[in-house]
Amino acid sequence: QRTLLENLLIKHDRKIYLKPVLQKIDNLKKQTVNTINEAIGIGLLEQTRLHNDCDFLPSLASNQSDLVRCWVSYTIGKDETSDIAETLESIKPLAADPHFGVREVAWLSVRQKISRHITNSIAILSNWTSYDDDNLRRFASEATRPRGVWCEHIEMLKQNPEIGMPILEPLKSDNSKYVQDSVGNWLNDASKTQPVFVKELCKRWDMESDTKQTKYIIKKALRSIDK
Repeated sequence: QRTLLENLLIKHDRKIYLKPVLQKIDNLKKQTVNTINEAIGIGLLEQTRLHNDCDFLPSLASNQSDLVRCWVSYTIGKDETSDIAETLESIKPLAADPHFGVREVAWLSVRQKISRHITNSIAILSNWTSYDDDNLRRFASEATRPRGVWCEHIEMLKQNPEIGMPILEPLKSDNSKYVQDSVGNWLNDASKTQPVFVKELCKRWDMESDTKQTKYIIKKALRSIDK
């Protein structure tokens, strides 16, 4: 990552950014791929703001390196000058990225802001459930999971999972297994704090939607309850 960062900044005549960004990495208490990606993203965001550089970050969004695109995700997610609607619109190309790792970082990078603005986020992401791109439909579910993976929990959804229904309901019989897995995991997360809600929802879906897709989602949703 360090070598890639240095080569990138030299290529784009921004080597002045290198030292302060590397310092962010060195200051990390725990260095993992994700924490380093986040540190680089935040560092690049800070440096472009400091130097009034409006051109650099947009030019990286289509970089051929998936690591660079991961850094860009964090420059979007950590930008507190953008509201949640602007943030989600900006992250959309990366949420639809062909590389799985970039798509994972995309939702991770904006999850804290989604959590802070959960009502508005769900209202916006509910519209994503109608997109043709299954990556975007999956993002709507995965980014709002009550517990999620490698991320902080969203307490409001753990206690009140019904808030997520504008996203879940349209996806209950989605044709994409990628989306089905996410919806099933979303409900499995919720079952650990609100099992009655999940059981009743699955019972209703089973009666209303007699499809193999819904049955698959229900099985994943109930796996913790049925142990």
